[in-house]
Amino acid sequence: MGPQDVSDGQAYELFSSRFKADPFTTFAQMRAETPIYGHVTPDGDTIWYISRYEDVLTVLRDDDNFCKDPRNAGVSRGSASASRRTVAHQLINENMLFSDPPDHTRLRALVSQAFTPQRVEQLSGFVESVANQLIASFRDEGRVELMAAYALPLPVFVISQLLGIPDGDREAVALWSQAIISPGSRNLNYKARKDRVKALTHYLRHMFALRLAQPQDDLISALVHAEQSGDRLSEAELSSMVALLLVTGHETTVNLIGNGTLALLQHPEQLAQLRVDSALWDSAIEELLRYDGPVETSTSRWARRDIVLRGREIRRGDLVRVVLTSANRDERQFEHPDELQVTRAEKKHLAFGYGIHYCLGAPLARLEGKTALKLLFESLPGLQLYAPIDRLRWRSGVLFRGLERLDLCWKMSDRVDMPDQISKQSKAS
Repeated sequence: MGPQDVSDGQAYELFSSRFKADPFTTFAQMRAETPIYGHVTPDGDTIWYISRYEDVLTVLRDDDNFCKDPRNAGVSRGSASASRRTVAHQLINENMLFSDPPDHTRLRALVSQAFTPQRVEQLSGFVESVANQLIASFRDEGRVELMAAYALPLPVFVISQLLGIPDGDREAVALWSQAIISPGSRNLNYKARKDRVKALTHYLRHMFALRLAQPQDDLISALVHAEQSGDRLSEAELSSMVALLLVTGHETTVNLIGNGTLALLQHPEQLAQLRVDSALWDSAIEELLRYDGPVETSTSRWARRDIVLRGREIRRGDLVRVVLTSANRDERQFEHPDELQVTRAEKKHLAFGYGIHYCLGAPLARLEGKTALKLLFESLPGLQLYAPIDRLRWRSGVLFRGLERLDLCWKMSDRVDMPDQISKQSKAS
């Protein structure tokens, strides 16, 4: 970051590969020295990074002063700073994640009718079956690149099953949905992203028409037919909501599986507790979300009006990013925050946000993450890193926190044979 950064003259490097490898040291410094940190972009806009737990919670709760739709702060969605992203982001601009009350209230009520806890619970057997099948596909190799072979395909299978996307379409839909992620997260040029977004949009319109005419027991059908007081989701809102589910439904879990695997391998004493008492997995997944969660910062918020926060003058229209991974390591909130403790009693992490925009898919991410990690370590008890820690590469971008790849190995004698259960159970689900 450059000399224009304006917080008592302090500047932090928040975008380099070195930072991504260990952001926690920098965030600790920010919490101590400049908890409300202002960075001026080349366009002259100010981005505020909020790093302390208390302040992050304040912003997440305060929908009167901070909004998700930039137009409510006098900022155009097609502003110069976002012009290169507009085509891809148009598809997800009409959902509840990027809206404020009363629009958000209406959208959340409609979507909640379809995306119920019961629907997620029904996926439990399917998630386990998919995880077992994926492990079976590589357990005889003695080595695996976990992100491509396990962490990514598992949530793609699951979210596709949830939505009701036919088996033959799932690979294409997964490919198209990746184009919606921020440019720094995927090696796609502008035209390639635009083409994939168009393909996804056309496909979803086709699916909506099919499910409107012939409803099935899937989430797309439930969304298409969701109604409250005569109100339904428009086609644009449907497309945006499904696109959001496709992206967050697998991006969050991909990173949770990758980060969680790495964290447990780096803390064998914690992994040993899980091997002795599998009932600790519920607690462990919460601790892994806190310790090195899948989302580094929340999606953008804008200041609705001039406001002073911890002595900093935030102006109307300024962009605000709350740093979830920093809040979850705040020593003011958590004892020994830099230690991984799978038995930790304090569960008030902010990995899924807080308030009216709390992640609707959090129960699904928890289910997938716990199942995937538990079965992986049970199946391959001798699992270990194939390459040194300093050779790991983390994905760029300010939103998600995840590994580009994670190479693992194990001795063939260490594996535990587990029955393949996918065929019958997945069909039953």
